[in-house]
Amino acid sequence: METSPSRLEQLLTFYKEDPTDAFTVYALATEYRSAGDLDTAWLYYQKLLAEHPDYVGTYYHAGKLRQEQGHLGEAENILRTGLTVARKAGQMHAAAELQGALNNVLGLDYEDD
Repeated sequence: METSPSRLEQLLTFYKEDPTDAFTVYALATEYRSAGDLDTAWLYYQKLLAEHPDYVGTYYHAGKLRQEQGHLGEAENILRTGLTVARKAGQMHAAAELQGALNNVLGLDYEDD
């Protein structure tokens, strides 16, 4: 019985066909992150940040990943850049999410008692 290719195998095929497609690169980063391969996920996020700086969705996930990996300064820079990109693109919901993530990195996400 033949099995269908996994989602990762399909994404890698799409990537091989067009390594410049931002959505495929983003999907690969997400898939590797979900699988727990954070280093490979980071490589794909780096590619997105370098080659597709206007792809707003990258910034939140890349910033959170760097935060999880203990690279707080880098996370802060990514989130600040993403906030600027999201605002310029008029994506206010994304900007609000990025601001929340940035506040978390900066330790400003406390609640008053």
